[in-house]
Amino acid sequence: MDNTETSALGKALDILVRRFNENHQFTASDLCDCHRIWLGDIYAWAGNYRQVNVSKDDFLFAAAAHIPSLMQQFERDVLARLTPCRFPTRQEVLRALAETHVELVLIHPFRDGNGRLGRLISTLMALQAGLPLLHFHLLTGEKKGAYFGAIQAGMDKAYAPMEQLFAEIIAESLAAS
Repeated sequence: MDNTETSALGKALDILVRRFNENHQFTASDLCDCHRIWLGDIYAWAGNYRQVNVSKDDFLFAAAAHIPSLMQQFERDVLARLTPCRFPTRQEVLRALAETHVELVLIHPFRDGNGRLGRLISTLMALQAGLPLLHFHLLTGEKKGAYFGAIQAGMDKAYAPMEQLFAEIIAESLAAS
């Protein structure tokens, strides 16, 4: 199933890069559409907010009953402020990517694929900022623990650990392009 989801993610990225331009302001509805475009041919529930509570390694994500209101708040307080991702400094871009990614993952609106969806949205935001496609293989290897730690730091609105990871991802992506 991992190979099927990974292949579908690549196809979804191709579609979404063409769909959203550098001036697009993302919405919660866009995130549902992105999730559906990616996983809709695999899972009937793709693009719909989860109806069950979930956890990972004893970390409880937002209660399912609160997801619709949390996503409205996320759209209003984060997406409306940070997209389109066209900031004058790299540090502001890093902050936007980190905050958007962490807050989305903490809400965890879908049954599966929230981290990968967060990375997909981060890539689309990076493109808005004039950066190349982002390569996230660092997060699946040696930095996986740091990634989980950066997500947890976001519980206290501490985004610096995720900003550091994005700085490394961007540096590596620029070197590869």
